[in-house]
Amino acid sequence: MSTDTPPPVQSNKLVEVVSGITVRLAGDSGDGMQLLGTQLTNTSALAGNDVATFPDFPAEIRAPRGTRAGVSGFQVQFAAHEVHTPGDTLDALVAMNPAALVTNLSDLRPGGLLIVDEDSFEAKDLKLANLSTNPLEEPWTENYRLAKVPMTKLTRTAVAELGLSMKEADRCRNFFAMGMVYWLYGRDMDATMRFIKAKFSRLPEVQEANERALKAGWAFGETTELLGTSYQVEKAELPPGKYRNIMGNQALAWGLMTAANLSKKELFYGSYPITPASDILHELCKFKNYGVCTVQAEDEIAAVCAAIGAAYGGSMAVTTSSGPGIALKAEAMGLAVMIELPLLVINVQRGGPSTGLPTKTEQADLLQMLHGRNGEAPIPVLAAQSPGDCFDTAIEAWRIATQFMVPVVILSDGYIANGAEPWRVPDIAAMDPISIEHPTEFNHGDEFWPYARDRNLARPWAIPGTPNLMHRVGGLEKQDGTGNVSYDPDNHEKMVKTRAQKVANIARVIPPQKVNGPESGELLVLSWGGTYGACHTAVTKAMDAGLSVAHCHLRHMNPFPANLGEILSRYEQVLVPELNMGQLRMLIRDRFLVDAIGYNKVQGKPFSVSELLDKICEMAATESNKLCESKAG
Repeated sequence: MSTDTPPPVQSNKLVEVVSGITVRLAGDSGDGMQLLGTQLTNTSALAGNDVATFPDFPAEIRAPRGTRAGVSGFQVQFAAHEVHTPGDTLDALVAMNPAALVTNLSDLRPGGLLIVDEDSFEAKDLKLANLSTNPLEEPWTENYRLAKVPMTKLTRTAVAELGLSMKEADRCRNFFAMGMVYWLYGRDMDATMRFIKAKFSRLPEVQEANERALKAGWAFGETTELLGTSYQVEKAELPPGKYRNIMGNQALAWGLMTAANLSKKELFYGSYPITPASDILHELCKFKNYGVCTVQAEDEIAAVCAAIGAAYGGSMAVTTSSGPGIALKAEAMGLAVMIELPLLVINVQRGGPSTGLPTKTEQADLLQMLHGRNGEAPIPVLAAQSPGDCFDTAIEAWRIATQFMVPVVILSDGYIANGAEPWRVPDIAAMDPISIEHPTEFNHGDEFWPYARDRNLARPWAIPGTPNLMHRVGGLEKQDGTGNVSYDPDNHEKMVKTRAQKVANIARVIPPQKVNGPESGELLVLSWGGTYGACHTAVTKAMDAGLSVAHCHLRHMNPFPANLGEILSRYEQVLVPELNMGQLRMLIRDRFLVDAIGYNKVQGKPFSVSELLDKICEMAATESNKLCESKAG
């Protein structure tokens, strides 16, 4: 790739090769930590590492500056091997102020590298962080490799000749910190230089200042003895193919567009902004040239109703939201069940109830999506497991929606939506098309019956305006076949059972559930959604240590895979880790009469591998198991 930026500078210091690094960047919500983390992620992906990220930021648009509530962080794990989580403990922490230090220090491993901007530890900064003494002068610092760097002063010096105000100069601190991190881990600055040039092309002084700050940070790392040696993480061995870095919401948007292309449909997207789902709308807005129509409606109800109207007109219809917004869509989702049209409803879960924790992750909307409507209104539910998996989940959901003429729910969450990972770009031409046939002729003698059924119990998707296929839809109960309004008691019961059976029939076409690990044994870990990475890693470590444990991760939450009950029966114990109070566990107990054990967490944070491993050891430990003995010790 051609570039007019200078070639990467080579370090003259010793380089230690390591298999992987976990680093967290923390500062004020206005310090550019998310930008810094994103650039480090992209650069690591370009270097060939496997990458997993965890952005963590306040919900307030402008959180109180310098306070603990206003801390914004971005954690990245990059490695020379496959990774599924952003890491448990930190190898390095960059803290831009006292609040960032005290709220993140507990995750730094003993002996880890702690880099702080010592210019931000003045008396006023300590007061904002609710500290009575300077933490950098306390004995605990001996437990870490502390590097006190005057980032603010050094950044001001680097940009002094450009005539910026003090405030504008200080905004470049994040690029100075980025330069140090790039030197520390052997990252190439070229991609970030191009990013700076593109982002600030209309502000040449700001562009120049950020470039100087980045280079100054790298030069500081090269010349100082504070940071010690630098580290090198080799390329990961990934399956061959073309890769790019992708976030969950971005992958969902691309999956939706691909599904529309595979089914030869225009994509209609009706939505109302809400964290953390809004980025799907932002991404789709860029692709109107691909036949994408996006509507930012006046509220959630209008958004879902507009999508239902688009489905009635023959488009691929999608609406998205998060927990409280889904509550507002509930009545219209029941309407979609009644009129039996294909519709995708995406719920990017966040901490609740009500407004709750908008920027924090949770899995507490499972029962809402399964049962949160009036009447008997079953809807298929699929759950994505990772950022890249959002792409495939969107396509499968649309395939089910059109094959069975039903609204389908896709569950994601804040952890998946904002997380990122390397993603192998698929060959769209090799994907199976999504076949959709719109009727053009009578289907019942010399009449058209809009509620006639095929073998899947799906009704025909007749496009309004098709000659002789006039029909009406609405929320009132339909007469079987004709679709006329009916108050007949027996007909209502028949239609309720038919709609339920149609959803149940989906279990016949979805793939059987797979198990990672022994086909039977002492313990099965059953998980769903965004907990995949932590559960997979913990179970793999447990199996490597000789424990009789296997992992089963669900994508299809309703209906369950047809073989799930048989799988559950092969294990002595079933552990269900969830970021809620036990919603899947309750369903498993109810459906399969299995005494599943829950492991639950509602802290707005994902599971760590170590805490899951502790629980697995507690349930599956044997006296001779060295892994569990070491944890017990």
